[in-house]
Amino acid sequence: QVQLVESRGGLVQAGGSLRLSCAASGRTFSGYIMGWFRQAPGKEREFVAAISRSGGSTNYANSVKGRFTISRDNVKNMVFLQMNSLKPEDTAVYYCAASTGWMTVSTQDYDYWGQGTQVTVSS
Repeated sequence: QVQLVESRGGLVQAGGSLRLSCAASGRTFSGYIMGWFRQAPGKEREFVAAISRSGGSTNYANSVKGRFTISRDNVKNMVFLQMNSLKPEDTAVYYCAASTGWMTVSTQDYDYWGQGTQVTVSS
């Protein structure tokens, strides 16, 4: 089992950058696929990015490709989401998630979730 705690998000102007981090408890962090999802008001939770157990493979939603970068540190048990060139449509609650299965984009395939952190991008 793993517990996930996201860092505080924040308010940033359009075009700005923000880095989210997620700290994981447990001794088997490297055994999990890690992902970031987000949920805007009135919308379903959607996939943002995922990273393989070793960190050697990543996957991104088309909406963030080229702007966001996911990374992980298996020594510090942390996963990161670097967000650049932020847009107002990136405003959402961002969630860190862990999967014992494959690197998928479905929320149903992720077993553990953080509490979420608010990111607001002003125009």
